[in-house]
Order: sequence, then structure tokens, then C-alpha cells
Amino acid sequence: MENANSNHFSLVSHPAMAADPKTVLLDFPPFCRLYADGTIDRLVGHVPHPTSEDADSTVHSKDVIIDQNTGVYVRIFAPRRRDPSEKLPLVVYIHGGAFCVGSASSSVFHDFMVNLVEKGKVIAVSVDYRLAPENPLPIAFDDSWAAFQWIAAHASGGGPHPWLNDYVDFKRVFLGGESAGATIANDVAVRAGVNPFPGFEIIGVFLVHPFFGGKEEDRIYKVLCPESSGRDDDPRLYPAVDPRIKEMAGRRVLFFVAEKDFLRGRGLSYYEGLKKSPWEGHVDLFETEDEGHCFHLFNPTVEKAVAITDRLIAFFSES
Repeated sequence: MENANSNHFSLVSHPAMAADPKTVLLDFPPFCRLYADGTIDRLVGHVPHPTSEDADSTVHSKDVIIDQNTGVYVRIFAPRRRDPSEKLPLVVYIHGGAFCVGSASSSVFHDFMVNLVEKGKVIAVSVDYRLAPENPLPIAFDDSWAAFQWIAAHASGGGPHPWLNDYVDFKRVFLGGESAGATIANDVAVRAGVNPFPGFEIIGVFLVHPFFGGKEEDRIYKVLCPESSGRDDDPRLYPAVDPRIKEMAGRRVLFFVAEKDFLRGRGLSYYEGLKKSPWEGHVDLFETEDEGHCFHLFNPTVEKAVAITDRLIAFFSES
């Protein structure tokens, strides 16, 4: 068993180790265990972080359901203090959690967005999606695309939510996420390039400790997405092989990797693959030494975590 980060989670990395249906593929204490038969034990109940429009809050937030049938929703964040005449950049964020845990309302993601919005002076929309394995992949990808289309519908100024209509500069949009959320965000960027929206421009894409594929089958992904090979011939797991990659939205893509992250090599592989692909944008890399997967979410005040936030804020201002 390969240890991703001793404080966070570990996973089975070799297919032979998953022969027993009750073999633990993903051990993510204190959150969940995913088994080879596609079942999951969520070890703690989800306690959502409340939204806030309190006058004393530095950042206001609100949940909006975008599809009553699926329950998919977004959480919108806006800084309380802003010039009413100034339109702000938009950050579209997709949370991680191995495709099977987490929510836009989870405290760890809510707090990260509040910090980013307050320091970066941006509007942010955090996308929620239905979780696997109850909702097999690619449902999470499709939910996120549906949410993105709902967001983009505001570019004309006539969308269903006034915060987006009134506060956002839709010519300065940034799209990204961490871990599985980064994987989904890259897929959204490809779809948005193939199906552009009038008045809506993605300037940059950010991929924090992304969950991409390699030469060997990824058992976790294969269980969650039975239709996939679980390898880097799947365009979602290795987008450089996607025939649509040339059209991917965004002028720049910023990769974040961590030295001790078990997914580091896969992230670097796509980083190199994207640079060699027909896509004509700029690719950049930010690496953190001596840290593991998504450490910045679990220890947000340490210097190296602050450096990730600062680099993202700089990225948002480079337009």
C-alpha cells in the first residue's frame, strides 16, 4: 500500500491487491473507505458549513440549486467590501475528494474559498456534484459541466442570480480545482473550448495536485468509472490524448504539484504532455517540496500553504 500522506490517506496502487471484493482501495481517515466491490463507508457524517450574508462577514456566501431534479448546486462567494462600479474576476472552483467525498459546503473547501476571495478580491463559484460510487463517473463531470453552463448564462447580464450579473467581469474567468476537482475542471475547460459562450472568456486554468492517470490501471478510478480503462488512454485521465485538446479554453494553465504526493508523477506527465500538444497556450508549474497531497487544505496557515494561495492570487491578477 502506497502512502500518499501519513496524515491524510493511503490507497492500493496495484490491481492484484484488489482481488478480494472487500479489499480497501482508498483509506481516507476520518472520511471514508472505498472497497474493490464499489461500496463505500463514509466514516463521518457531512456537516455543512453555513453560508453567510452577515454584515460583519468579510465574505458573503449563498447556495443556489441549479437543477431541482439532480440537486446539483453552487455556492457563490463575494467580498463584502467592493466598489459597486467595479466588475471582479470570476473563479470557478471544483472541489476534490477522490470523486466520492466532499461537497461545496464542506468546511475545508468553504474556508479555502473564503480565504481566496477575501485576499484575491474575486467572485467565486464553488461547484457541487453528485458523488460516486452511488452516482458512477462520469456523472460528476457532467454535473460540473451543467453547473458551468449555468454560470456562463450570466455573461449577458440576464442570468438567474444577481450577484453574478452585477459583480462579475466575464472576460476574466479562471477555472480550476484540486485533486479530483482539478481533473473535472480540465474536462470542463476542454468542453468550454469546443462549445464557447458569447461574452465569456476563460483566461486561465489551475490544477492543484491533479488526479490524472498513468500507464497502470488506477483501481480507484476504474471502480468509480466502470466504462473507463483507468489508464492514460482515457482522455479524462490524460487529456493530452483528447482529440479536442487543441480547442481547450484558457490562455494559461498553472499546475501545482507536491514532492511527496503519490499523484505528482501523473501531474507532471500531463504537464509535459500539454506542452507538447496542439494546444497553443502557456503552461507553468509550481512545486512544493517535502509535502503531500492537498496538504494546503488541512494545514492552511503554514508557510507553504500560504504560498499556494499567494500564487493563485497572482495568477488571477496576471490577465
